[in-house]
Amino acid sequence: MNTPHVVVVMGVAGTGKTTIGPLLAARLGVPYAEADDFHPPANIAKMSAGTPLTDEDRWPWLDAIGDWAHGRAGLGGVVSCSALKRSYRDRLRSAAPGVVFVHLTGDRALIEDRMSHRQGHFFSAALLDSQFATLQPLQADEAGVAVDVTGSPEEITERAVHALSSLPEPIH
Repeated sequence: MNTPHVVVVMGVAGTGKTTIGPLLAARLGVPYAEADDFHPPANIAKMSAGTPLTDEDRWPWLDAIGDWAHGRAGLGGVVSCSALKRSYRDRLRSAAPGVVFVHLTGDRALIEDRMSHRQGHFFSAALLDSQFATLQPLQADEAGVAVDVTGSPEEITERAVHALSSLPEPIH
């Protein structure tokens, strides 16, 4: 029997992390957690005021996500988290060494188009530019898979499930 992975669904804004994350968790039969729910009150206050978070602001947030992932080791789970920088992923792995990443990838024009059609969600092309500028894609030594975001959420989820099946059993 396969032990479920603890999966971080990562990518720039607009790739569908909060759509694909719950679908993937349902397919894998494991719980889902939304990374935004792990922010400390000070981060929420900064973001609400329109102030960008610094790396120093992000460390406690990443540690909280890492703690959740560590607690799911051997049990499986899915959490959405942008995890744009290698240092952020390293921080998550330091708390949960067996975590794997599903990097939702796509053409900037497709992602911008999707973001511009989102209902009730703030959209800024400058934010998207910033996200792409910050993005450090998964490296060969990082456990994870890249999944293209073209197609329906169900098609993307199916690609993610298939890609994850090629990874070795999780460490815990």
